[in-house]
Amino acid sequence: YLETLNIQSTLMDKIREAQKTDKEIEEIKEKMSKGKAKGFREDEHDTLWFEDRVYVPNDPEIRKLILQEAHDSPYSIHPGNTKMYLDLKNTFWWTGMKKDIAEFVAVCDVCQRVKAEHQKPAGLLQPLPIPEWKWDKIGMDFITGLPKTSSGYDSIWVVVDRLTKVAHFIPVKTTYTSAKLAKIYMTRIVCLHGVPRTIVSDRGTFHPQTDGQTERVNQILEDMLRACALDYGSSWDDNFPYAEFSYITTVIKPV
Repeated sequence: YLETLNIQSTLMDKIREAQKTDKEIEEIKEKMSKGKAKGFREDEHDTLWFEDRVYVPNDPEIRKLILQEAHDSPYSIHPGNTKMYLDLKNTFWWTGMKKDIAEFVAVCDVCQRVKAEHQKPAGLLQPLPIPEWKWDKIGMDFITGLPKTSSGYDSIWVVVDRLTKVAHFIPVKTTYTSAKLAKIYMTRIVCLHGVPRTIVSDRGTFHPQTDGQTERVNQILEDMLRACALDYGSSWDDNFPYAEFSYITTVIKPV
């Protein structure tokens, strides 16, 4: 016979229970009865929503739980306040949520340690033409100086499609030869996306020969992956699937 396993979060139950004793929610519901609370509604469980987002009551433990899950979990890996807000605002709402997120990220030790200094690049910016097809033109970079894992990895090879900004993270060793890296590229990238027409690579902090958006993507990746290394120490390579998932769901805007 067949069995189905359904995974359900207990967070909504906690929110519903906390809403019952929240004075601000009581005031909103009273205004709703008079037609003076635009945008608010109740569902069949008497749970208060603001448009399509559940209203999180003024409960410090519940709000802290939501913020920690969106920031510290392996599926997020210190995304920064912008992405964190964009992720949470699709599901939750409370007064001052954006401010609370900014304050939460500001006191995170890992986020402060991985934050890069954005100094003025030397030389003129030389924008590259926008690719016409995905994985036709790629960029690659190496993030080095990471804690050595039990498998001997001490660096991250980042390969980014310059059109879609989709990236693959590959743990490598600084002792790898170019022939070894070429073999890894064939087995990890070419088998999925084919052979690119052009490759842009720069080992420095700034990339003046690339466009501004690619530079910003590199900074996002380096911050995220260094945070992963700081959080998980010598086992950071075991958490790469989560880091790649977190990056793929990141909203990247041109600078």
